[in-house]
Amino acid sequence: MTGIADKIMERVSSFDPGTWVCTPKDFIDLASREAVDQALSRLVKANRLRRVGHGLYDLPRFSEFLNKFVPADMDAVVEAIVRRDGIRVMPGGMAPANQLGLTNAVAAKAVYTTDGPSRTIKVGRRTLVFRHASPRIMRWAGRPGGRVVEALRWLGPDIVAAERGYIVSKLRSLLPDYVKNDLLNNSRDLPGWALPVVLDVVKDDPKVT
Repeated sequence: MTGIADKIMERVSSFDPGTWVCTPKDFIDLASREAVDQALSRLVKANRLRRVGHGLYDLPRFSEFLNKFVPADMDAVVEAIVRRDGIRVMPGGMAPANQLGLTNAVAAKAVYTTDGPSRTIKVGRRTLVFRHASPRIMRWAGRPGGRVVEALRWLGPDIVAAERGYIVSKLRSLLPDYVKNDLLNNSRDLPGWALPVVLDVVKDDPKVT
């Protein structure tokens, strides 16, 4: 095994197995991109690393209970893609609505809203879907109210209008004050049709200013 491969393994091994997914870009300080790609390929062939997707690698965790290597951690996969591509993401699609109790449906695919390009990425048998959104929507990335905005966007204006009373009641009782404050203070970034709903959610709450 080459010196570059050993240095790659030293860096990878500083993380617990199954907790970090890497890309060639994570090692570009060690050698040229071509040399890094060759070293990663050799490490995969030697079963020292696992290729979990195109340009994505991990040191897999072995489960004694299951007697096999567990699939790659999807959060770690997304973090690797974010680092590699210099994009921002936030959970989108059905998942935020499910987490907030606005739907009982469970998403079959992991969907993320991003300022990067729309695309689908296969990771083993699982699928990651990235959907491009406008800069105004992406200003919610990393903010407390982002999950609420994504849940409302997934439901869409027609369903939100039809179920407005239930949605307002649910969010009013569920959301902590710091989330309500975030929604109110950044209401300029809400879709126009979602603004009245959010204003109803925060209305008459003395802790929301």
